[in-house]
Amino acid sequence: MRAVAENPRNKNSISKLEFQFILKAHSDSEMPISKMVGSLTAHDRQILTAVNVGASTFSLVGSSFIVLCYLLFKELRKFSFKLVFFLAFSDMLCSFFSVVGDPSKGLFCYAQGYSTHFFFVASFLWTTTIAFTLHRTVVRHKTDVEDLEPMFHLYVWGTSLVLTVIRSIGNDPGRLGIWCWTETGRAGKAVHFITFYAPLWGAILFNGFTYFQVIRMLNNATRMAVGMSERPHQSEVRADMKALNRWGYYPLILIGSWTFGTINRIHDFIEPNHKIFWLSVLDVGTAALMGLFNSIAYGLNSSVRRAIHERLELWWPERFRRWLPISMKVRGLEQESELIPLKIQGQQ
Repeated sequence: MRAVAENPRNKNSISKLEFQFILKAHSDSEMPISKMVGSLTAHDRQILTAVNVGASTFSLVGSSFIVLCYLLFKELRKFSFKLVFFLAFSDMLCSFFSVVGDPSKGLFCYAQGYSTHFFFVASFLWTTTIAFTLHRTVVRHKTDVEDLEPMFHLYVWGTSLVLTVIRSIGNDPGRLGIWCWTETGRAGKAVHFITFYAPLWGAILFNGFTYFQVIRMLNNATRMAVGMSERPHQSEVRADMKALNRWGYYPLILIGSWTFGTINRIHDFIEPNHKIFWLSVLDVGTAALMGLFNSIAYGLNSSVRRAIHERLELWWPERFRRWLPISMKVRGLEQESELIPLKIQGQQ
């Protein structure tokens, strides 16, 4: 009887020792207890932190460069590029908060989580305004897009704020490696998915459908121009057609940046105690590089390169100009048009 009575006491004492061990490990690693089992190791989290900081730094540099070009070059301050400026501005602030946020501290964790959520949403919403502008001008032949700028700001900043506030209600911010905007509870994960990934993929579908209509219409107009124009001008028309086809890659930026993140969130919702390290690396890396991708695709158009080339012609010494890349030459730039000129050429 005495031996039988001691067994429960021994079991209880063992469980207390295990619990004390977990508490000690939690205090050493600053990791929530709910993530101690089946979670990423401290080394894995360091790798994810490095990937996020490195990729976010590239995006910060790229988006800051586009913002700086818009502020310095007056010829870029047209409505078409103004939308690209606000896209780069959102990416710049999002990358900034991703770099400086400190998930190990509560206040900084909240600041990083909600700031990145706000500007991530604003970023992909600005891509929808660019797609909408092209569609309204090319397909619907409207010329009132500049009058819609206040509505664009209300739509982008207002929607981003509402979604961020909704996400903040009742949430208990956790973190996945370096992000404070991932959630530990199933309810929080569901709210995160509804307030971010659902509108994200809605924007991807909208952009894809819109660019498909724009490209199809302009391709038809360009083919007609090729058939009606003289042979010396056909090469220029085909060059414009090649530039048009690049618009089809714009929706792929969001798809490439957030496919792994979406898969990772779904997996984390189904199996919260089993995290896949390589999927987390792809999730963090591709999402953090979105600002760089946007700055290259949307920002480095012919007008920006032409403005940079003209400044280099003024400031760069004559003996060094032959070192400039061929792609910087004005002749090559004139074959590639940006948003508004392309639309006008396609409609003629």
